[in-house]
Amino acid sequence: MARDWGRVWVIGTSLLISFISFSSQIFVVWPWYGREISVDLLKLLIPFNFCVFMVFWNYRLCIITPPGGVPQGYRPDLNAVEGLEVKKGNHAPRYCKTCEHYKPPRAHHCRSCKTCVLKLDHHCPWIANCVGFHNQGHFLRFLLWVDIATSFHIVMVVQRVLFISYKQYEEPTLSDVLFIVFNFAACVPVWLCVGMFSIYHVYLACGNSTTIEGWEKDKVATLVRRGKIKEIKYPYNIGVYKNIKSVLGPNPILWLWPQPMRGDGLSFPVNPDAGDPVIQYSWPPKDPGQIPNPRPLPSATSAFIYGNEGFNPNLRPSNSHLRARSTHNPTEGEETYSSGEDRDYESFSESSRSSSPEIYLSDYDEHNDGPLAGQRLPRMRRGSEGWEVRSAAGSWADHMRDIEGRGGANSRRPWEEEGRYNYYIPDE
Repeated sequence: MARDWGRVWVIGTSLLISFISFSSQIFVVWPWYGREISVDLLKLLIPFNFCVFMVFWNYRLCIITPPGGVPQGYRPDLNAVEGLEVKKGNHAPRYCKTCEHYKPPRAHHCRSCKTCVLKLDHHCPWIANCVGFHNQGHFLRFLLWVDIATSFHIVMVVQRVLFISYKQYEEPTLSDVLFIVFNFAACVPVWLCVGMFSIYHVYLACGNSTTIEGWEKDKVATLVRRGKIKEIKYPYNIGVYKNIKSVLGPNPILWLWPQPMRGDGLSFPVNPDAGDPVIQYSWPPKDPGQIPNPRPLPSATSAFIYGNEGFNPNLRPSNSHLRARSTHNPTEGEETYSSGEDRDYESFSESSRSSSPEIYLSDYDEHNDGPLAGQRLPRMRRGSEGWEVRSAAGSWADHMRDIEGRGGANSRRPWEEEGRYNYYIPDE
């Protein structure tokens, strides 16, 4: 169904070009020159028909030239920097799940064509094809030749109108007036719309960019303006002259003449001023807040980190904190808790932070007069199934056993001391 609509668009575009090109010559110019072949008529129509021929030739090349697909079995060289562009989520090479193959730099998947296209610019319904690496030059030449031909057409029809206005004794026929109006109505909108479209694509070619990459640069500029990422340079801008040569060919004299694209579309020269090659080929940078899986840390980095490769400023190392509060020194042979993973907090600086939480402190511990005063508090570590707590010497249970052993049943517990708590005794 989509292919049928593509044929309709192509046929309609061809008919529009043909109407503007030939109706003006047959019904406007030919009667103007008395329906006789002359040198002046040939000087006018030969250049115009050459422009029309170039329009049709480049339009045909846009339709029949494949934009470029990913080669069968393409795999990026993971050991080389050039040509490697990584996926932002898991930092693996870019992979298309629909086509089930790796994607080279600047390649994107087209939903209309249902395939990945090298250096995809956009899908154009007027040519029923994608504008990609191999037909981008043909598409740009087509737009430029349409601008030249329509400008020639408008000038030619305007001269005919001026001739009628000056020669008032020669009254124009009805067909002359109708076809002049029809040609203006058909050509002027095409001249304006295609002209603006051409200016935009010439601007993209000067910056060695595509329509998709233009949107990407706008998003990157927004992220930089909001302070989410540092300013980054577009990596494929290698200078205006070289940028245009990469699209229209190496010889400026032949830029408007149809010629095949040079290169394979799998790798592109980059600007050395853009920064590190890895940054160049990871274009465009993604919003840090939308990265589902941050970049893995180097192997030498400590596991106890928080956020931007630093320690959590809101948490303190529990062992060092407790060591500072405790005056208890374990006796020789006393068992101490070991997690199996030595966590030497003394190796950290004073500003270091841990992912361990603070020990809960009761009102006894807050005033340093509770049962654990002057003793070592339980040690904690984060295990695979949650927080693990190990009771140390001088625990609350040991203290209660000492109280009950010394005073028996009549001994008063700490929370029963007068003045420490207020009790509510319901009426019987």
